[in-house]
Amino acid sequence: MSTAKKFAGQTAIYGLSTIISRMIYFILTPIYARALPVGGNGIFTAMYSNAAIVNAVLAFGMETTYFRYLQKHENNKQQVYNNAFGLVIAVSIIFLLFCLLFLDNVIDFAKAGSVKDHADYAFYVENFLVILVADAFCVIPFAKIRADGRPMKFAFVKCTNIVFVVLLNLFFLYGIPFIIDYQLPGAQWMIGWYRPHWVGYVFLANATASVFTIFLLLPEIFKVKLRFDIAMYKEMFLYSYPILIANISFIINEALDKTMLKHMLPEAISDRDVGIYGICAKIAIFLSIFINAFRLGAEPFFFSHAKNKNSGDTYARIMNYFVITVAVITVAVVANVNILAALIIGKETHLINNHIVNNPYWSGLGVVPLLLFGYLSLGIYMNLSVWYKLSDQTKYGLYISTIGAILTILLNWIFIPKYSYMASAWISLIAYASMMIMSYLWGQKNYPIPYNLKKNLAYIISSAVLVYLSFYVFNRNIFIGNVFLLIFGGAALYFEWRNLKAIFIKK
Repeated sequence: MSTAKKFAGQTAIYGLSTIISRMIYFILTPIYARALPVGGNGIFTAMYSNAAIVNAVLAFGMETTYFRYLQKHENNKQQVYNNAFGLVIAVSIIFLLFCLLFLDNVIDFAKAGSVKDHADYAFYVENFLVILVADAFCVIPFAKIRADGRPMKFAFVKCTNIVFVVLLNLFFLYGIPFIIDYQLPGAQWMIGWYRPHWVGYVFLANATASVFTIFLLLPEIFKVKLRFDIAMYKEMFLYSYPILIANISFIINEALDKTMLKHMLPEAISDRDVGIYGICAKIAIFLSIFINAFRLGAEPFFFSHAKNKNSGDTYARIMNYFVITVAVITVAVVANVNILAALIIGKETHLINNHIVNNPYWSGLGVVPLLLFGYLSLGIYMNLSVWYKLSDQTKYGLYISTIGAILTILLNWIFIPKYSYMASAWISLIAYASMMIMSYLWGQKNYPIPYNLKKNLAYIISSAVLVYLSFYVFNRNIFIGNVFLLIFGGAALYFEWRNLKAIFIKK
């Protein structure tokens, strides 16, 4: 089996599991759009944006470090596992103690200056502390499953977690109201404490599922041995801390715009605008799913094949087909954005008391093409990042992500007050595109890989032109958009058929 075919097979398995789990989770987006008020979705988006930054801190860059040191210490994998898991748990415990000591300050930050709902935000924060620490406990066990080549185990745990989240959300948001409305057993008890359309139940469901996931991973957790190699630990720390800073900077690019919208917009509209932005961003989830699936398969693959003679050619070939795939997905999502919007956020207008009422979420659809090309740039950057990870020059990842984070913070600070979430969508694209370009230029100088720049640019520019025509010129017309999709996909297949045949058909 060719190396490229093997990579495609591994990524397909991770991709299928990721698609299944994300599609199950995708069910929650229309549920939230309908069951929660727009402001409630704003609170949801802002809280998870804050949590994403903390998650990066608690993981401490140890996932990538774990893969790298498995390659460097092939005869001492158990010690690598001990060190990586021990560090993440130590950081998590310190974080938890710090938050409990300054709990009121953490709650005040989450409220973003609001004088209302202190008790509610206390509940939100407490649930998120559980979510964050529980998820941190799972980082290295999940990495071990991937490193051991057990994608089915990975898929089972991920999908079980998400099914559990969905079921709990359905119970809290729809099950309990049904029990109360029809006076089923337990209705009188539930009436005493249940609050309709309250976002706190969403956080409670996620916290419960995160703890449940720890139990699913206990076989991996019990494989940890309380032995630490100090010399190896120091090496791993020096390798990981630039990744930690880079990951924090990356999450700032990904999530801080929601937090800044929450804090910088007037209180009367902040939750509404964050809610619109957060829900409309979910439409870009289809490209995000593929990129995440690619990362799950690519990272251990890249490290395991670093010593191969033609590894550079393999990485370049993978980049070619990655760019083609994300470009086709981008055109497909924009071509069908109206259908996706109707499924996720409901119809554009509703008839209420004989009056036509506009769905507020549809006003935010303009962010979708920008976020899609931002994700496209991010995916290419993830692919390019192999050079500094394999050459132990993780400081470059720090530099690139930090510059991206500075752009995110500075530009959002300047433009959010005037342009709200549209500014954030543009800035997300600018930051990721800048990171992609910097990684390519520095990578070719320090660790050259023979990427086919002209071909990749041709696909990206072609997809951008088609997206612009479909979304803006033809006003999201479904038929014209899908004609563009067929033309683009057919052209890609025509030009790549010979290479694809060599990889997948040739025995």
